[in-house]
Amino acid sequence: MPLRIPDKLPAIDALKRENIFVMDTSRAHAQDIRPLNIVILNLMPLKIVTETDLIRLLSNTPLQMDITFMKLKSHTPKNTPIEHMMMFYKDFDELCDRKFDGMIITGAPVEHLEYEDVNYWDEMEQIFTWAKSHVTSTLYICWAAQAGLYYHYGVPKHPLEKKMFGIFKQHISDPLLPIFRGFDDYFYMPHSRHTEIRRDDILKNQALNIIAESDKSGVSIVMARNGREFFITGHLEYAPDTLDKEYKRDLGKRDDVDMPLNYYKDDNPGNKPIVRWRAHANLFFNNWINYYVYQETPYDINKID
Repeated sequence: MPLRIPDKLPAIDALKRENIFVMDTSRAHAQDIRPLNIVILNLMPLKIVTETDLIRLLSNTPLQMDITFMKLKSHTPKNTPIEHMMMFYKDFDELCDRKFDGMIITGAPVEHLEYEDVNYWDEMEQIFTWAKSHVTSTLYICWAAQAGLYYHYGVPKHPLEKKMFGIFKQHISDPLLPIFRGFDDYFYMPHSRHTEIRRDDILKNQALNIIAESDKSGVSIVMARNGREFFITGHLEYAPDTLDKEYKRDLGKRDDVDMPLNYYKDDNPGNKPIVRWRAHANLFFNNWINYYVYQETPYDINKID
């Protein structure tokens, strides 16, 4: 797709090597099209990896999108060069007067903390409030999903004795929802988290709709406000080797992390992972962009409310 992303972003070269079509800003300006404006608040430690993962999925639609990366003013990342952040990211303060067709808020490695103890929680609260009136549809992923459900709807998180780690079969509660058009009866989703949200807590709030869940990994996708908010507890955006890298990083260092389930061929870490989620991940993001962003957002972006 004609995906407008900043010139020289490392993801451009990586995705071109995968034969994925992306368009940098210079070329995109030559096309007289009203692009969808998508903002990504990237809270993951390895930001360049996450940029590539998300752009890879957003690229599979014919709609033109203009991608903006948002960062927090109250937090300085430790694992991404400051030059990269200065070149490609903008503070929330710089973007708060703008409106966006879609937004993605990623996970963050702060699950062990209470929300109010996260050093950038005050700024997150501002962004969550802002998104309700300035964005047509928002995807909250992993920790952001838990944090968003807590802030907007009072849903608590609960610690797990062992990390929810692996690839888990998900069941769809309403196959007629546009977000699931083209899906099979079930699909797989990677999970990598130390906390959970529970079904009973969500069912207490009539504003929330559990639209996908697993017998093993629990609630996986919650929808609110007719699709203006999606809360995804797993990682459809993960690359094939992400769980492998996480497992080898933690091996021998933590006693609450086992081998990722349903991931390696024959459950042998010496074998390559089996990719079970890529097709549905592409379909999910494609459906989100088409049915919940493009079909719902006004042509005059300033009319989003």
